[in-house]
Amino acid sequence: MDRLIYTAMTGAKHVFMQQAGVANNLANANTLGFKAQMHRFQAVPILSEAMPSRAFVVDESIQNIFDEGPILHTSNPLDIAVQGAGWIAVASPDGNGEAYTRAGALEIDVNGILQTKSGFVVMGDGGPIAIPPDNNITIGADGTVSLVPTFGAPNVVNVIGRIKLVDPPESDLERSGDGLFRLKDGGIAPLDENVQVSSGNLEGSNVNPAEAMVRLISLSRQFEMQIKLLSNADQNARQADQLLSLNN
Repeated sequence: MDRLIYTAMTGAKHVFMQQAGVANNLANANTLGFKAQMHRFQAVPILSEAMPSRAFVVDESIQNIFDEGPILHTSNPLDIAVQGAGWIAVASPDGNGEAYTRAGALEIDVNGILQTKSGFVVMGDGGPIAIPPDNNITIGADGTVSLVPTFGAPNVVNVIGRIKLVDPPESDLERSGDGLFRLKDGGIAPLDENVQVSSGNLEGSNVNPAEAMVRLISLSRQFEMQIKLLSNADQNARQADQLLSLNN
């Protein structure tokens, strides 16, 4: 009975955590470049001087799913989608180093600086990329940003910078609270010449809403089962107390 309480109690707690993770994935099903998360758990015996007859559930890891999301065609020259593996480097909001994203919906702020729709400054080969006014913008497959003046000679193309594209090992990346990914050691990933982008496209979330809903329903049933086990353990304890009282 004691073992049943431990297993059911910690099981219910971590199933609830799984529900929160799946719900967060589902809430970001339409978030550009979002990568789903998956919670992994394992049963661990309780170590004590008594017999190792009890176990509880612990959070083993939170795994990021780096599968590619669907490509959405927009025809907007400021929209880019990373082709295959790779990331777009942006300035960390706290001013400390770089962070990485696959949300390639870009825009120009009031100061002419290239940034993401979320306000993260896009990093270039020489720092932030400044876009002069009165120019048409094109972004090449290697991240090169070129301008064509809207007045004067129409065939003059000026290269003003190159978006920094990186491809660090997935195992070295961790998700931060702002939704960006960073290197676990706090370092800066080097430019990767092999990373390519597609202009006029965006990468959607890799969350499958149908699968997430089915998973959420399954977890809800698991949670109900764990609560029922707790209720049964309590009922068994009451009946055992009654039998002991009769024997006395």
